[in-house]
Amino acid sequence: MTRRSLSLFLILIAAACGTLAYIFRLRLDAVTEMQRQTQLAREEAAHIRAQTVLPTEKQVPAGQHFAAALQKFGLSAEDAASASDAAQRAFNLRQVRAGNTITVNRSVDGELREIDYKIDADRMLKITPAQSGFSAEVREIPSRLEVTVVTGQIDDSLFNAVEQTGESAELAMHLAQIFGYDLDFYTDPRKGDTFRVVLEKKKYSRGQFAGYGKIFAAEYDNGGKKYEALLFHDETGRPAYYNADGKSLQKVFLRSPLKFSAPVTSHFSRARFHPILKTVRAHLGTDYGAPVGTPVQSIGTGHVVFAGRKGGEGNMVQIAHPNGYETMYLHLSRMYVRNGERVEIGKTIGLVGSTGLSTGPHLDFRILQRGQYKNFEKLGLPPSDPVGKKNLPEFAAVREKWLALLKNPALLQVSISSSPAQ
Repeated sequence: MTRRSLSLFLILIAAACGTLAYIFRLRLDAVTEMQRQTQLAREEAAHIRAQTVLPTEKQVPAGQHFAAALQKFGLSAEDAASASDAAQRAFNLRQVRAGNTITVNRSVDGELREIDYKIDADRMLKITPAQSGFSAEVREIPSRLEVTVVTGQIDDSLFNAVEQTGESAELAMHLAQIFGYDLDFYTDPRKGDTFRVVLEKKKYSRGQFAGYGKIFAAEYDNGGKKYEALLFHDETGRPAYYNADGKSLQKVFLRSPLKFSAPVTSHFSRARFHPILKTVRAHLGTDYGAPVGTPVQSIGTGHVVFAGRKGGEGNMVQIAHPNGYETMYLHLSRMYVRNGERVEIGKTIGLVGSTGLSTGPHLDFRILQRGQYKNFEKLGLPPSDPVGKKNLPEFAAVREKWLALLKNPALLQVSISSSPAQ
């Protein structure tokens, strides 16, 4: 072989070796990258498995203690008891309410991560596994307030009308409380009545509804007669509702011992034929026909002078109010107050029943003034004080702001403060 041929052969061998080395390096790099990607995938999968939380949500059953409710989620009796002990140190579990939600969060592998009990719209009880047992704390639920206007029309009841707007029945309760001194929502609503409300709606960070804040203004058109309410404050600074003239909506008594749709089945009478005793005798109260279990409210603030069983009256609550007034609530199925207890206006004091001399479920309501029975349906209810003279300019500014928005919801497009001038 000539020198030239040998040189050429060596060059070809060197080139082949270089090519093989390059190919080997590429394969090595590919394998290394594949191993790196595989490791990253493993790490990412492990991270996902570690961080992903799968929630299971249930409502607290009636009559079941907290530890038993946790066992329904698959916690052992020991873990449920330990979690309850930790929770009790942060929150009084006697205040756990049936219907509230418990959420148990687990990893993909089923490892317990957190237990959440929703106390109310603003607070969450959080229970987490610790090195020894569990730890617990109460945290605020982040939320924001938005001002909005809700309008609706009555077809059959205020409850249904509010729900048809997409709102909660809680709003109907608020409206009934605001206008409850002038309107009896059992008998006064008519088909075609309308309502408007300017209020705060509370929403969680993801936009879910979290409850209602303040109701700044409301209007209820009852067959052409308009009732208006504006949130302001009394002389002591406490929030109260007034009409556009500055007169207080709050009176000494509410218009009804019940909140919604119950007909009057028997009126006040000095001579009525008793359906059970078959004799003519005085009926010194007003009967409201309502199902067993309907909540009964105190029509005014006062002190309970009697709560118990009393002959033909059945289970009865009797409340003494200022200025010589007394109210009586008869035939109750349950009573939620005791002798000597102070009750506020609107407090639920019991449930409608049919105890004592009763032909069926109803509430027999009676009112006395200085020992004399009065016809509640015809009793004039004295009002509270109007807006004080020194506060009239401030009230005028509140009235201008909220009534304008009540009548023209489009003004909400303009940025407004969520706090009234009060």
